[in-house]
Amino acid sequence: MDSLYLLIPIALVFCAIAIKLLLWAINNGQYDDLDKEAWRILAEDDPVPPAPAENGGAQQQESKKP
Repeated sequence: MDSLYLLIPIALVFCAIAIKLLLWAINNGQYDDLDKEAWRILAEDDPVPPAPAENGGAQQQESKKP
């Protein structure tokens, strides 16, 4: 029973901090456009260049051509 006198105030402080962080995120526009980030991950803005072949793989292929 004595532990509840410590645990209940700690739980209330954690809840107050969580509510304060939620309100801060809402006021700073974190939840304004939820779909933008979901679509941004699918958009191909910058194409990734192909990785260079290891051990001169491109040179070996060219030298094998007749």
